[in-house]
Amino acid sequence: MTKTPTTGQKIEQAFEKALDPFAAALKRATRPAEAAAAPAATPAGKPGLAVSPLAVPFPTIPPIGGVEIATARAGFYKHERDDLVVFRFARGTSCAGVFTRHKIGSAPVDWCKKHLGGAEGGKDVRALVVNAGCANAFTGKAGADAARRAASEVAKRFGCRQRDVMMASTGVIGVVLDEKKIIAKLPDIEAGLDADIHPSEQWAKAGRGIMTTDTFPKGSYAEAEIEGYKVRIAGIAKGSGMIAPDMATMLAFIVTDADIHPNVLKALLGLHVRTTFNSVTVDGDTSTNDTALLFATGTSGAPRIGRVGDRRLKSFSAALDKVMLDLAHQLVRDGEGATKFVKVTVDGAASPASARKLAKSIADSPLVKTAIAGQDANWGRVVMAVGKTEEPVDRDRLAIRFGPHQAAVDGAPSPTYDEAKMTAYMKNPEIDITVDVGAGRASATVWTCDLTKGYIEINGDYRS
Repeated sequence: MTKTPTTGQKIEQAFEKALDPFAAALKRATRPAEAAAAPAATPAGKPGLAVSPLAVPFPTIPPIGGVEIATARAGFYKHERDDLVVFRFARGTSCAGVFTRHKIGSAPVDWCKKHLGGAEGGKDVRALVVNAGCANAFTGKAGADAARRAASEVAKRFGCRQRDVMMASTGVIGVVLDEKKIIAKLPDIEAGLDADIHPSEQWAKAGRGIMTTDTFPKGSYAEAEIEGYKVRIAGIAKGSGMIAPDMATMLAFIVTDADIHPNVLKALLGLHVRTTFNSVTVDGDTSTNDTALLFATGTSGAPRIGRVGDRRLKSFSAALDKVMLDLAHQLVRDGEGATKFVKVTVDGAASPASARKLAKSIADSPLVKTAIAGQDANWGRVVMAVGKTEEPVDRDRLAIRFGPHQAAVDGAPSPTYDEAKMTAYMKNPEIDITVDVGAGRASATVWTCDLTKGYIEINGDYRS
């Protein structure tokens, strides 16, 4: 049963609302989700791209106290579309992030890591500014200065320190961010933040505003309980190509109304990122701009969680994992040119690290992925991808399945192999490949997609 705030809590909340500039937003957050109108679609992504056949609908996201979102067209793209997204958060919002391990990180990644990494980092984050169309990566001091100037202008308008403004960018590498395009749109952004727009529509517009070669906006929502108080978790992500993380995969922004210390948020991200965002791959390439940020506004009324390992986080941790995995799966479903959603599971590995490396080798193999695109259960290519890793494998115990159909067993073709059944299975839009390498008890799962001519077409004219 969901608890209600005590009289003292109600008085405290009323007092905070009277002083906080986000009082209007928090008031709107009490409206029921059923009142939301279906978000109207606006142009986004790259013109001419067909929506992925694996696309899923954008979810209905009810109000989450302490966050407002607005979008605008800053002009980073030539065609008509929103390419600037700004989140405004209530005072005291906590934040943590995980970032790309790419050796040439972008200016916004450096900015966020610097300001979240200090002793007081992440304790009062007030804004997030995201632009699509310019990655601001490999841009040196000029790019860093541009990110700082943009954050400074947002901070002035929101009445906070520039260190409390997070930055994220996506798009073409090697182009310095023109921060004047962002600054020029801040009046429109502020008007949008104060507009009477239901949060579900705000989230949907934000999902479209961060798209590059994505063909559909990616969102997820879940609920949990902390000591009987209902807390909400919502998130959006973008990513279609250059998806092979060594950390976070792409851009992902998740907001909860729970009250959680930044150190705990960081621990939760680290716990779940390995089996979600770090377990998907589209093309084997890691981005310079990968960023996943988790914000906690503390407006739910639930007690504050300040210790890593607090048992009260059990429900919240499970719900966060659900949101992160859902977003990660949507990245694969929108893989550039993808027609198949593929789950690769390795069992019987010598260690979890070995299982993960083996699964990634299969999922990243162009030969495996093109065979899947051609609806060919060429399990010999799976054998190739396993053997090239130099991980412990017992050849004479190796077994391979496509869905329920055994392709190989005990290191040889399965005596029950049925080409007709296998061919029929490969026509499905979702494919499961399971490999037992017979070297131990560890397992790992990675999700990927097929590799089609569409991938070449999209990336052949990415900058045009």
